[in-house]
Amino acid sequence: MVPARALPLLLAVLALGACADTGPRAGASADRADDDTPAPAGAVRVAPVRTGPGQAPTPRSAVADVLGVHPGLTPPTAAEAPRVRALIAGVRTGPRRGRGGYAREAFGPDWTDEAPITWGGNDCRTREDVLRRDLRAPTLRPGTPDATGRDCVVLDGLLPDPYTGRTIEFSKARPTEVQIDHVIPLFYAWQLGARDWPAVRRAQFANDPLNLLAVDGAANQRKNASGPASWLPPNRAIRCAYVVRIARVATRYRLPVTPADKADMRRRCAG
Repeated sequence: MVPARALPLLLAVLALGACADTGPRAGASADRADDDTPAPAGAVRVAPVRTGPGQAPTPRSAVADVLGVHPGLTPPTAAEAPRVRALIAGVRTGPRRGRGGYAREAFGPDWTDEAPITWGGNDCRTREDVLRRDLRAPTLRPGTPDATGRDCVVLDGLLPDPYTGRTIEFSKARPTEVQIDHVIPLFYAWQLGARDWPAVRRAQFANDPLNLLAVDGAANQRKNASGPASWLPPNRAIRCAYVVRIARVATRYRLPVTPADKADMRRRCAG
């Protein structure tokens, strides 16, 4: 059950919005320089993650996690089923438009620290923030402090991978084994309407922790820019939670999904 004090925030988030793809890789990205773009008016702000080394945030349910910082995908409870169905029902649909000039740079510098909807301004790239959030017992490189004084750069750790159900040993020496996935891929979002957004909103979308998960690199590559009708995580236990996350991101950004994807989202959470 969502605490009474959290209900207004949950309602505010929900009120914001209503197989393989041949497009470019939209999951993991290389690091590039940060910039300092101001926040757009009315931007949704998410509280920073305040956990110590090796401490994951307390798990919350798929629906009640209104801040979008839970490190994994928690299946909804039976009591949450009506809200899950209502959330998915409220997602708009639309057609995927053509490539139309897509480039990764349209969503800002890779893993920029500027987007205020993330941990923006903590002097740590979004990729490192996601790794610190999602890995168990991460080892951090000394002498790389963020704005809070906690070291930023992740050297290694254990990932409870939501997509495969396996535990993966992450090492910075083998960065492609664990990748940061955009739950709604950037190319998919571009085709469904993000091409018409202001650049700063696209940067928010690309760095929003609600839309980011550290996952098995091979699974992420197979997903490419697919929607749920074309690709779902191999781990069947979290498929409903996965489409709930898609619905929450789509709602936050007023982004439609394809009719086929919405139909599949309904099916995954129908039981």
